[in-house]
Amino acid sequence: MAPRVVKRLRDAKGASLIEAALITPLFLLLTFSIFDFGALFYAYLALENGVSLASRYGVTGRSMDDPLNPGTPLGHEGTLKAAMRQGTPTLTIPDSAFSFAHRAPGCGLWVNGAGGPGELERVTVNYTWRFMTPVVGVFFTNGEVNLRVESAMKNEGVFE
Repeated sequence: MAPRVVKRLRDAKGASLIEAALITPLFLLLTFSIFDFGALFYAYLALENGVSLASRYGVTGRSMDDPLNPGTPLGHEGTLKAAMRQGTPTLTIPDSAFSFAHRAPGCGLWVNGAGGPGELERVTVNYTWRFMTPVVGVFFTNGEVNLRVESAMKNEGVFE
């Protein structure tokens, strides 16, 4: 009986199947992780670029037209939101993701809301990124990551 057991243990039939069964889930996890984290970093860089563009636009003091009502100018906050959305066309950013704070020159206290000409303003965007694959999302709370980007600027009057 011992020679039969030894012969069975030395037999390599099915070893490749067992190896593939062990490696395939790890390979898929690695592949999906690379894809998801690449998309996460893209979203973060797009948000950084968008808030930078919004700040540059906000520094000028100009206002954009309301896309829903052409010819009607947006307020300062609406203009910054529109500039941010134009800078990140592949992301959908809700109004609730934006927050604005301002402070007068020489004052150390930030106050909620958009500031006027000559004041410092800070734009903050809190964006929730959901992982696309449930395989990776399991490792994060609710399968999502909160991204936060912000930029500060000095509001200028409209240059004429």
